[in-house]
Amino acid sequence: MRCMTPLGAIILGAIAGAVGTTAMDLALYARHRASGGSDRFLAWEFGGKSDWESVSAPAQVGRRLYEGLLQRPLADRWARLTNNLAHWGYGINCGCTFGVVGGTLRRLPLAAGPTFGACVWVSSYVTLPLLGLYKPIWKYSFTELAPDLAAHLVYGTVTERTFSTLA
Repeated sequence: MRCMTPLGAIILGAIAGAVGTTAMDLALYARHRASGGSDRFLAWEFGGKSDWESVSAPAQVGRRLYEGLLQRPLADRWARLTNNLAHWGYGINCGCTFGVVGGTLRRLPLAAGPTFGACVWVSSYVTLPLLGLYKPIWKYSFTELAPDLAAHLVYGTVTERTFSTLA
């Protein structure tokens, strides 16, 4: 890799994070289809019910941020959009962090991508229980954790490979 500026590392990291998030979503979508789901990708990604009970943890974090900052409730109709904005924002932000770290190294080790993905995965099982959105990690079985870990390994690997290719 060539030497890059901090801003260049952040920009490349953001692009790599977006590509990694896309890859993660495609892996999750493939699992959805393999389990009998019939939705097309865009309907699966952006459609579905929009209420706070049917969306995942990223939406709940986004809702709490919105309601905490603006001191007013966020209507159900924004649940699905909040989920996507929080998920994509987090994936791109983590890519920026990867870019800053990766941009300081002359060469990324082969295990950098999967290690990064595993770190992002573990961080969710540290922060989300503290927010009351997940149970502590030890209360999940391996079969519950493995699919989410696999998706994050895809994210980390694709983010790293994209960053390395662009750098």
